[in-house]
Amino acid sequence: MSALTAHRAASHCPYCALQCGMTISAEPGQAIAVEPRAFPTNRGGMCQKGWTSPAVLTAPDRLTTPLLRGPSGELEPVSWDIALDHVADTLRRLQVDHGRDAVAVFGGGGLTNEKAYALGKFARAVLRTSRIDYNGRFCMSSAAAAANASLGLDRGLPFPLADLGRADAVLLLGSNLAETMPPAVQHLAEVRDRGGLVVVDPRRSATAALTGELTPGVDGGGRGSQGVHLQPVPGTDLAVLLGLLHVVLMEGLADAGYLAARTTGLQDLRRSVVAWWPERVAAISGVPANALRRTAQLLAAAAPSHGGRGVYVLTGRGVEQSVQGTATVTAAINLALVLGLVGRTGSGYGAITGQGNGQGGREHGQKSDQLPGYRSITDSTARAHVAAVWGIEPDDLPGPGVPAVQLLRELGTPHGARALLVHGSNLLVSAPDATAVAERLRSLDLLVVCDVVPSETARIADVVLPVTQWAEEEGTMTSLEGRVIRRRQALAPPDGVRSELWILAQLAERLGSPVHFDTEPADVFAELARASAGGRADYSGLSHARLDADENAAGPGFFWPVPATDHPGTPRMFLDGFPTADGRARLIAVEHLGPDDQVRSDAPIHLVTGRVLQHYQSGAQTRRVDELNAAVAEPYVELHPVLGFRLGVPDGALVRITSARGWVEAGARWTDRIRPDTVFMPFHFAGVGSVNRVTNDATDPISGMPEFKVCAVELSAVGEEAVA
Repeated sequence: MSALTAHRAASHCPYCALQCGMTISAEPGQAIAVEPRAFPTNRGGMCQKGWTSPAVLTAPDRLTTPLLRGPSGELEPVSWDIALDHVADTLRRLQVDHGRDAVAVFGGGGLTNEKAYALGKFARAVLRTSRIDYNGRFCMSSAAAAANASLGLDRGLPFPLADLGRADAVLLLGSNLAETMPPAVQHLAEVRDRGGLVVVDPRRSATAALTGELTPGVDGGGRGSQGVHLQPVPGTDLAVLLGLLHVVLMEGLADAGYLAARTTGLQDLRRSVVAWWPERVAAISGVPANALRRTAQLLAAAAPSHGGRGVYVLTGRGVEQSVQGTATVTAAINLALVLGLVGRTGSGYGAITGQGNGQGGREHGQKSDQLPGYRSITDSTARAHVAAVWGIEPDDLPGPGVPAVQLLRELGTPHGARALLVHGSNLLVSAPDATAVAERLRSLDLLVVCDVVPSETARIADVVLPVTQWAEEEGTMTSLEGRVIRRRQALAPPDGVRSELWILAQLAERLGSPVHFDTEPADVFAELARASAGGRADYSGLSHARLDADENAAGPGFFWPVPATDHPGTPRMFLDGFPTADGRARLIAVEHLGPDDQVRSDAPIHLVTGRVLQHYQSGAQTRRVDELNAAVAEPYVELHPVLGFRLGVPDGALVRITSARGWVEAGARWTDRIRPDTVFMPFHFAGVGSVNRVTNDATDPISGMPEFKVCAVELSAVGEEAVA
């Protein structure tokens, strides 16, 4: 590690999209330390991951020199010139021999806006490949597709997170905030006090437990002292939403005035939900009909049209990572619209972004069909604008590429890419059907991974390039609220480490591209702002200097769009209408079909996956922190005691989970906080306990989102632990 200079920097946590404000202290001769700031999302709080985040900066296996796989088959240290020359020469040869799409790029939702923008620019203006996507496809794509279709625009939360506390009710579907974003839970405190927290989850998660103790004898969902927990069969959340819509529309609980003035499609929606009466939904979902009716009535009573303070409907990965994820989010938006919530202060619909820059990462060029500013790559005006900023002709830009799962499936095949550049993603752990993904990656002519530590994906790469991480770089992030904020450098990176901005500029030069690449983050952001001007996600009124001045004055950043340097930002969207042709929101009828991988005789159990408080995403960072590993050191399988007795699997036994795609093994944990027909595994771990070895890579036909959250499996005890 290079010598540190005395420095304190106001910045943000490197993990989730809550982007908790923190101050980093990097004093010579002292351990790097962090402390929370009174930022609007975390209000001076921070979770265990945030408190221990400096440990990754000094990880013993931190990458500090380029690595190239040599004749021995091992990764060997080389100079930057040798590594970059090898990458450029191989990319050039592959594109000459096999076409421009022979090279693909895979980005990450943790990259700064500047890096995400430069990566998209490099792919399209230098490589001129259409094959670019990112791990945000695994995060927000279903919610984005639904919001764009229904509301005309996608911004995770189109309101500040702090607004939740003013409402009488919050409906939370498929999100375990208490473990994934613990500081966010304080924004639910007032709603809980009013008895208005409604959580939909097949597990009695830490978040579901916030609703209070369940009423005795209510199976599948019940009323607690502080709210309602509905516990559906995995994969039936859409049916639950259709049942709630049925009650609201058929029992006269909708906001008729709002629907008439601000929406279209009501009659089609009404016809589509007529058949979803609560008793039918109960038979499919396991949620009692009376619980559905009570929940619909609670939400309606809290809505402004009935004199309530307001309602928020929020969705997360649990309902979005599905082959019907877009349809499920569409139904959630429909519910918010029929209750008259969207575009009203104190109410609304929002999607909870997971990754640190999942919002900004898709807005500025990593998504296969988007250009900076959240522009469509097929729009001729958008192409002309961005091409002019980049100094190329619009026809030089490729067309839309393919979503992440399809891109990965095609790797190494005759019609797929033969080289892949990976930035900020650990595909061997995070992608569905991960064993097949590993085979595809190994079949490539060239796999290049930019990372800070030797992740599982980096270990099989042909070239590994060490890059800067959060406290070592300047830049911006966009939080789950669409709030653009500053990431600040607090310490110098280790000797030999380079920024991806520098790496992309060097590769562009070696490839003979005339396209200019800045390497200073402030300059890159200035170009990003110009490229975004006039787009849905317009950052043109922002700069590093303006963001710095705002935070120096104790400001909280700016909510996009910010179309001018004197524009204050847009904390709340849709107040004056929707960005659709007629200014109205679309009610879109959808139908419940169920998961792609249905339970059956040889796979009779539902598997659901999720996170634990101590770990993040693929665990490449958090599994290197001793304190976090001490708390949760290995994967586990959560199952109900009834299921354990039935299968002869005792608590603590080593168990094997088998799906149509493979198997995993981990220790069993009995708990009554999960349905007896369901098991749960966290997805942060590698090796035989990597649950994505068995998850389904079937995708939503609209968003391309894979169905991580539910698949059909068989469960059995392993070896001597099995019970006869």
